[in-house]
Amino acid sequence: MLKKIWANALLLALLLPMAARADEGMWLPMYVKRLNYVDMQKKGLQLTAEEIYDINNASLKDAVVQLGGFCTGEFVSGQGLLLTNHHCGYDAIQSHSTPEKNLLADGFFAANKSEEKPNPGLFVDILVRMEDVTGQVLEGITPQTPEQERAALVQQRQKQLADAAKENGQYVAYVRDFFAGNEYYMFVYQRFGDVRLVGAPPESVGKFGGDTDNWMWPRHTGDFSMFRVYASKDNKPTTSYVADNVPYVPKKHLPVSLQGVSEGDFAMVFGFPGRTQRFLPAAGLQLTLDQSNPARIKLRDTRLKLWKEDMDADPALRLKYASKYASIANYWKYFIGQNEGMKRLKTVDKKKAEEVQFAQWIAADPARQQLYGSALQDINQNYAALREFNLSNVYLNEAAFGTEIMTFAARMLPLYSLLKDPNADKAAIQKATADLKEPAAEFFKDYSAPTDKKVFAALMGLYYTDVPKAQQPEVFQTVAKQYGGSMKKYADYVFGNTFMTSPTKLNAFLAAPTLAKLEADPAFKTMNSVYTNYVQKISPQLQASQATMSRANRQYVAGLRAKNTDKVYSPDANSTLRLSYGTVRSYEGRDAVSYDYQTTGQGILEKEDASNPEFVVPAKELTLLKSKDFGPYANKNGQLPVAFITDNDITGGNSGSPVINGRGELIGLAFDGNWEAMTGDLAYDPDLKRCINVDIRYVLFCVDKLGGAKHLVDEMTVVNKGPNPGVGNIAVSTSNQVDGAGEAGKMKTKSPEAGKIKIKKKKDKEKAEASAEM
Repeated sequence: MLKKIWANALLLALLLPMAARADEGMWLPMYVKRLNYVDMQKKGLQLTAEEIYDINNASLKDAVVQLGGFCTGEFVSGQGLLLTNHHCGYDAIQSHSTPEKNLLADGFFAANKSEEKPNPGLFVDILVRMEDVTGQVLEGITPQTPEQERAALVQQRQKQLADAAKENGQYVAYVRDFFAGNEYYMFVYQRFGDVRLVGAPPESVGKFGGDTDNWMWPRHTGDFSMFRVYASKDNKPTTSYVADNVPYVPKKHLPVSLQGVSEGDFAMVFGFPGRTQRFLPAAGLQLTLDQSNPARIKLRDTRLKLWKEDMDADPALRLKYASKYASIANYWKYFIGQNEGMKRLKTVDKKKAEEVQFAQWIAADPARQQLYGSALQDINQNYAALREFNLSNVYLNEAAFGTEIMTFAARMLPLYSLLKDPNADKAAIQKATADLKEPAAEFFKDYSAPTDKKVFAALMGLYYTDVPKAQQPEVFQTVAKQYGGSMKKYADYVFGNTFMTSPTKLNAFLAAPTLAKLEADPAFKTMNSVYTNYVQKISPQLQASQATMSRANRQYVAGLRAKNTDKVYSPDANSTLRLSYGTVRSYEGRDAVSYDYQTTGQGILEKEDASNPEFVVPAKELTLLKSKDFGPYANKNGQLPVAFITDNDITGGNSGSPVINGRGELIGLAFDGNWEAMTGDLAYDPDLKRCINVDIRYVLFCVDKLGGAKHLVDEMTVVNKGPNPGVGNIAVSTSNQVDGAGEAGKMKTKSPEAGKIKIKKKKDKEKAEASAEM
């Protein structure tokens, strides 16, 4: 009977969204027609559902890529030209910069394809298809299935499904869980490993406003960079740079609109949002507010201040640490804003009230009690247990591995395991040693041992004082006994005696590695003590709580979906392709403060401050702005549009996502969220949540007028620039055709076979249910 009740509840949960209306969400494109299309049309969408997502014909999904596994980009030409954010390309730009030729500071636009710069390790993934595999993954699993057995079965089936979909390495594939393990979907991609830097504005444009303006509106930041995807001569992916590769011809690229935006205009964001936790219970929110975020803020603030001291004193060091600093600073401020927002919006109290209602709903029905009755109790008990060891987990990641030498020492663990094994194969040891040489070269390229030594002393000192003594690594006893508890003195010892701060010494070790020498190295010894302590003391405690938590969370989320039949739940973000839709929309940030939906070049002039590195404006841009030399990129009022806001639902990973109008044209690039809605990853606020976007007209202005690279603008399909701005073009590409034109944004392809995918039927049911990856 219970099995039947569970099946009926799951069926109900799957069917409910069909009857409800969306107010928020990062939606799976494959369900647009069923869940979102009518609402999108009401807001101004003119495309068909198939023009957004279709596995057999070119559609918007083919123009959007995941860049490097952490950002989003979009094709804007039939020659593989890609737009993304400046902060997404920051590491690549920095890696090509030297004090003598500082592309980061000066900007760069390739005059021709031969000047485009390869980026080893950078790749893009283009979605081939997504598929609901819930039935295959969960077949035969019931509420009575022991949790450990369930987890093993799920993991095995995920891997089997993904492995089968890879078709002997032709594709990248994985299966992800949704709604806390109540549903599973498979994603199949083509991966292109030859991605070359084409252009970027000066850092003073691409990062204008710096940390001060980060996560804030209004913004005046030209947050964009340009890359090009290359492929083999038959337009197939290659795993890395190949000299005779040619520009990739995408199935679809986005036309670029000069029409601009107005309040209330439809806006769609297509991209790869990283992670949200909107089903996080009150106990989880409380732990984040009280413990996790304050620790992260404290530790990152310490690291950033020490880095900045040395960066300000040494321009060469500033260039080395620019990308690392930007990465850490971004979420340092995010954690601050999230905590402030949770307090201001009373996020925990609201969740507690929802849980009271949830508990009452369960108590009213015996069948619900069987399905969900213990969920909240188990969740609260497990969070109480997690709280005892959570700080150790945070400090491991933010303090111990917030020091660069500790992170690099951890790379030695595979070699260490082999050196300890008397039966280890010599070839395996040689390979493990060889595998360290490239990471070592990359490590020393942008490393300062004196700076890292200060960070080590400070962060490990906080680890020593803040984490409960019973949970501390054994090496801290050495610090107490031999160095009087002074982490600064211990840092002097470590950095004065390790071979890991010197390329010469490290290479000498790698030429003849021995267990004795590795175990004697103080940096490795420290790291190994911290790591071993975590594996033996902390991880088992966390895993014990999380095992029970998985089942409770699954029941909790299933119960919420069954209870709230009037709400369409979108799944939490998990770095899979999603779309969100909304409108261009101003907002009231707080009492008596109203924000307009768009900024202009006038705001750059008003913020300009030559004495503040965050607000320096390049001389050429100052001249262009003051003379109002905007070319064709001005708005109807003769102003230069810079940024605009929409009420789209986004999060980290959406950086670089295209903002698309109702006709399927590119109007901007998403790059940030607003301070007032920093709780958005935990709880959505429809009144305050805003997506900050750089206007595509400012991007083109920076490329053409500021960067002198009009040839790149000419390569794009620029629309709405003539006397009939309401008529656009949709660009579709095949190997024989670059552009197709359509009426009012309707997509047409000359070849109906373009991009067709043949999905092979499995020979039997067992084979169909075997394939996946975590």
